Amino acid sequence: MELGGVGERRHPTGEELELPDKLPVRKRHTTRVAWITAAAIAAVGAFQFLHAADDATDKPIGTYLARAVVPLAEPSGSAFGASGELRLAFAMPAQEISYPLDVHGDPTALHYAWIRNGDTTLATGPQPLTGDKVFAPPKAGFYRLALLKEGQQRSIEGLTLAVLVPFEEKEGAMLRGYRIGTYLAERVRGKTPPPEGFLEITPADVDIPITKHLRVGDFLNHDQMGVWPSYAAVNPKLLDKLELVIAEIARWHGAKAITDIEIDVHSGFRAPEHNKRIRRAARDSQHQYGDAADVAIDANGDGKLTAIDSRMVGLAVEIVELKHPDLVGGLGIYTSGHSSTNYVHIDVRGRRARWRGRG
Repeated sequence: MELGGVGERRHPTGEELELPDKLPVRKRHTTRVAWITAAAIAAVGAFQFLHAADDATDKPIGTYLARAVVPLAEPSGSAFGASGELRLAFAMPAQEISYPLDVHGDPTALHYAWIRNGDTTLATGPQPLTGDKVFAPPKAGFYRLALLKEGQQRSIEGLTLAVLVPFEEKEGAMLRGYRIGTYLAERVRGKTPPPEGFLEITPADVDIPITKHLRVGDFLNHDQMGVWPSYAAVNPKLLDKLELVIAEIARWHGAKAITDIEIDVHSGFRAPEHNKRIRRAARDSQHQYGDAADVAIDANGDGKLTAIDSRMVGLAVEIVELKHPDLVGGLGIYTSGHSSTNYVHIDVRGRRARWRGRG
């Protein structure tokens, strides 16, 4: 059952450069043997019942199976994005959202609640699980969904929900004591709207998987290091695009290669306050909106990061955009003689842009 549906570089003139993409017994003993057998069976049955009531997880007991009240469930395939590799869903506080869920058993009388990442107690009160909608927790943070029934609960693994801090909580350049800076649209009409909200990240959150190959820490702003909580904007479309690029490169090497490919994120989210101090960074850089990442991938598998790798990643981006037009965006290929400066800028700005640069 299914329920639910470093930054862009510019030409000195300021213009972006364009590029292409199972014994018998005597009768007198029958009554006694039958009584002993019945007693033994009753004892086993009582043993099973007690254990079934104590554990929400199905466990084998002898040749019998104690059945849990809460059915097994998992996020539906559609919960993991176009790439099938997303591990983080996004929501605003108390927002009603679709949480695609496959329930393997009787879904009647099921309730749900949320558990904070790293905790075991319920962070929210139980609510009926009906239809395809759930309400996100009212406070920012990272959460797991838990199913509840008759006093038992089962945590759903594989997908974390990130509840964002709304942009409206920003006061001037500050967000809960963290300096974000000012977006161009806050001063100039018609410019790109600021992010709807930000991830609130603590040291305990940095290793949470955000996709198959990426973690929350990969998108931390490189400014104000050591200041917690930190905040970052991340666009799910960008995450999908990066994983699709990795999948395309893996296809060139054979199916098993996908587990071997690593991606190094040089720059993910970049707060406006930080962006303005980046040499030659675009004034309205896509990094500020969580739409961009500068990444390095050993695309040819030789153990080095060279200009050839940057060009191969660029080709993968072109192919992904042809297959997924909704993920079109910017591609900047940066090459040099040093491995640390061979990387590719990838974004999902919604229109095609191409340029080359020196790392």
